[in-house]
Amino acid sequence: MGLSTHVLDTMHGTPAAGMAVELYTTSGAQATLVKSFVLNSDGRNPDGLLYDNSSLQRGTYRLVFDVAAYFAARGVTLPEPNFLNKVSLDFGVADTRQHYHVPLLVSPWSYSTYRGS
Repeated sequence: MGLSTHVLDTMHGTPAAGMAVELYTTSGAQATLVKSFVLNSDGRNPDGLLYDNSSLQRGTYRLVFDVAAYFAARGVTLPEPNFLNKVSLDFGVADTRQHYHVPLLVSPWSYSTYRGS
């Protein structure tokens, strides 16, 4: 239980291994960096949980995924400027007893997310 993320590269049909991600806490317009990390070979945050239930706080958060750098590193020719550069997902945690999983499905041209389990 806690907070985790997972990214799938829908262009290649693979986990987005090696994508850089940043986690922030947010309060209004202010964002505070909590940690930066690189997704593991399964496209998941490397430590299993970004927060466990004992440290996850009720409030708002932001995950920022470095999409353009990831696809460029995979050898994808991207337009300049990139259509998607960094994808920011702002979300809220209302009940810290529940697990919050934030998946991202992404290509150089589109993305989608949902609250996973």
